[in-house]
Amino acid sequence: MREFTIGKNDAGQRLDRFVAKNLPLLPPALLQKYIRLKRIKVNGKGSKRDVRLETGDILQLYINDEFFDKPNEENLFLTVFKPQLNIVYEDENLLLVDKRPGMSVHADETEKVNTLINHIQAYLYQKREWNPKWENAFAPALCNRIDRNTGGIVIAAKNAETLRIINEKIRAHELEKSYLCITVGRPKQPEGKIEGFLLKNEAKKEVRFFHKPVPGGKTAVTLYRTLESRGGLSLVECRLLTGRTHQIRVSMAEIGCPLLGDGKYGKGDVNRRYHETRQALYSYKLRFDFPTDAGLLNYLKGQEFTVENVPFREKYFPEIPS
Repeated sequence: MREFTIGKNDAGQRLDRFVAKNLPLLPPALLQKYIRLKRIKVNGKGSKRDVRLETGDILQLYINDEFFDKPNEENLFLTVFKPQLNIVYEDENLLLVDKRPGMSVHADETEKVNTLINHIQAYLYQKREWNPKWENAFAPALCNRIDRNTGGIVIAAKNAETLRIINEKIRAHELEKSYLCITVGRPKQPEGKIEGFLLKNEAKKEVRFFHKPVPGGKTAVTLYRTLESRGGLSLVECRLLTGRTHQIRVSMAEIGCPLLGDGKYGKGDVNRRYHETRQALYSYKLRFDFPTDAGLLNYLKGQEFTVENVPFREKYFPEIPS
């Protein structure tokens, strides 16, 4: 329990607004709930949220200590009152979460709170599986990233050993990730391999494709398979043999079939015609191959997980089976 004594400079403020200003990590919905439950008292009694505070009033807050901390990158998860997660799979070591398009995986210059990692940490905190007060260093962490406007499976590690193993397996290409996308046009070859070199321009945040090695360029190999074509659009499955920034988007554009909705590498007139503002790309399938030992995660060997509801597939190719 913490107490505040209202001074003359704070007098006249509403109770809920005073608490919100002094406890910025306390989610607004949780603040209102605590007032209703009388866990926030004025002069020893429960009070309404819109009561005006007076000089000398004593506020008693029966609230977890974490909410009294100062906001920083490590505790922003506390501001998420009701985590919004579509969990594909969960066990004691990891979570597989279907990230919705539009959500950032980590904090960036445009979003600090409503990120996937904050939702995951809030979820585990509220389940009493993790508390930053218990740990010296480790916090639940993401093992892979997906662009803000791309949806699909993201792996979150609940402990340091899982994070280490999954990172090793990703580097060793022992996890198979498959993507669905909708392309503008039909690939000339129904299926094939796109090989080249990708060079990232950090200033422009875009990537260029080269057929020959270039200074700073990284090898990129993408396998693709056309599942269906109709009305100038194609449903294509892609599998990454390398994991480069914007790899599928740039590679499909290079063969003349950019992704529908892609504002950076796509066709603006087609995107506007279909009213699509996000690239139609989804990391919909994950398989744990594990040809080598995976330690405490050996039980995942050979398991495959699939997102059943890929929004753009339902919209443009609803009869194509998952």
